[in-house]
Amino acid sequence: MASSFAPDELPDGRGAPPDVITVQFPLGWILKNASSAIQYRAIIDVAGFTQNRELYRKLSLSFPPALRLVMEQGGEGTWGDSMLGIPRNGTSAAGTIPAFRRLLEYGWEKDSPPLIRARRVLFRLLAEDDDADQLYELREQAGDDPDLIHRSRVILREAAAAALAHAGYEGDPRLRGAARRILARVDSYLSSPLAEKPWVRVGNRQVLAAEAAPPSMNVLAMIAHMPLFRSENHSPVNRLLTYLSQPQPRQEAFQIVGKHIIEQPHLVLGDPLASKNIADADVPFALTWLELMARLGFLKRNEGWVNLYERFLDDRDRDFVWHPHRGTAKPQTNDPDVWALFPLDEGTEGADRWSDVTFRLGLIARLLGRQIEPV
Repeated sequence: MASSFAPDELPDGRGAPPDVITVQFPLGWILKNASSAIQYRAIIDVAGFTQNRELYRKLSLSFPPALRLVMEQGGEGTWGDSMLGIPRNGTSAAGTIPAFRRLLEYGWEKDSPPLIRARRVLFRLLAEDDDADQLYELREQAGDDPDLIHRSRVILREAAAAALAHAGYEGDPRLRGAARRILARVDSYLSSPLAEKPWVRVGNRQVLAAEAAPPSMNVLAMIAHMPLFRSENHSPVNRLLTYLSQPQPRQEAFQIVGKHIIEQPHLVLGDPLASKNIADADVPFALTWLELMARLGFLKRNEGWVNLYERFLDDRDRDFVWHPHRGTAKPQTNDPDVWALFPLDEGTEGADRWSDVTFRLGLIARLLGRQIEPV
């Protein structure tokens, strides 16, 4: 989607200090080729031209996929009777939390009417209870089993906390209280001997002990979007970095939950991005992880992740537009943790199919504290 804003209408960038790495960002190309949502995010969040934010805001508010998503919201502020649902091949609608976060990624503000309508439900999910009436699509799986009900409420509580933190509610005492309890539980696990040997044998399988409490992707996203909270909890956050930098075990994340052995795919058991082959196999996830680590302040402290990011930068052409190592297809993913972020451009055939990755690389550079040079 072409933009009505030409690059020469935007303010000039300033020169970088000698000790700051400069990253060239193809803002002119973005404004000619990317979706209006990416154009807005590129102008505001990458190039940093925030002085005329209201002038540019219509780029995100008028984006057709965002408007379609808003139209799917119900009167109660939810998207269907689902909190975590991810659309699959257009056959199902998004759940409330992914839809909420995707609107934020499109550039919508937390005080926009759809997000205001949804926040009451999300704040309700932060409550430290095991109310079976608050399970939404997890209700059927949990049944009347108290252990499964508790597990489901933990998952929904963390997902709601991630969404509210993403929206900028860090100062709200309800979110801060939930964040403290969530981080305390994870840190208690990471500080215990169990974190070194969390596996127990059940029959012929190795599964996570019932007491194990590794961080989930939602816990990481929550902390990533709460910078003041991170600084107040410096030691637990540092333990998270040590944990996330260790090799990921080969075992899949199944855990004892009461009398059941339940898959826990949302848990992070180590470094999920340990090689370039993993990054090449799922570029959207790789960028999601690198952005998450950059927001946490971890990226620059892990040589392997920095090298992968630099490799992505090296894959840009002479116009600083990213292209894949192999093939010409737009990167795809089936990872549910990525849907809220990727893709923000629906183009799959033209030059716009490179806009999502090109934008994310610029955003990560900004989060790393590198100087952005719009070109």
